[in-house]
Amino acid sequence: MIEQIKPMDIEKRSFEIITEILGETQLNPENELVIKRVIHTTADFEYVQNLVFSDHAVCKGIEALRNGCDIVTDTQMAKSGINKTILGRLGGHVHCFMSDPDVAAEAKERGITRAIVSMERAAKLPKPCIFAIGNAPTALISLYEQMEAGKLNPALIIGVPVGFVNVVESKELIIASDVPHIVARGRKGGSNVAAAICNAMLYQILR
Repeated sequence: MIEQIKPMDIEKRSFEIITEILGETQLNPENELVIKRVIHTTADFEYVQNLVFSDHAVCKGIEALRNGCDIVTDTQMAKSGINKTILGRLGGHVHCFMSDPDVAAEAKERGITRAIVSMERAAKLPKPCIFAIGNAPTALISLYEQMEAGKLNPALIIGVPVGFVNVVESKELIIASDVPHIVARGRKGGSNVAAAICNAMLYQILR
């Protein structure tokens, strides 16, 4: 039977359905709203098992956002999906350098990916950043290498690139690191997942 739902109630009803399907599945209360937001975005309940959270990663991400940190993404899609109104009210901005002509030119000249150049640019930003990576495993690898070299100290890494080449390996680098992280272990992920995780934290501050 088709449910008659007012447009303003669709999201609320969706989360009720998610909770019903989860049944007796126990979620860490600190991570619950992030997990449910990702399921809401993807309709994929495997994220209950796939999402890996470092200790208090969500709390650390929320604290950074409250303090006006910026968010760096690796796709315009993720940038578009993040709630920039709320982020702006907190003093933050979203950056995506991937489409910048000078980034493309430098990447071609050096024979590396635009994602690597973008992360190098991001490391020079003058304020703390959350990195929301939904597409490029080379972005995660670059972040890891810059952290190892002492050039970067992210407030949080959201590592959810989707795909096959170096995706699993790049995520495991972040999971093994000391940086606060939320990672979708395995091959699943995507820009929509990266944006959903950012929004799940933002919505716990302002809505």
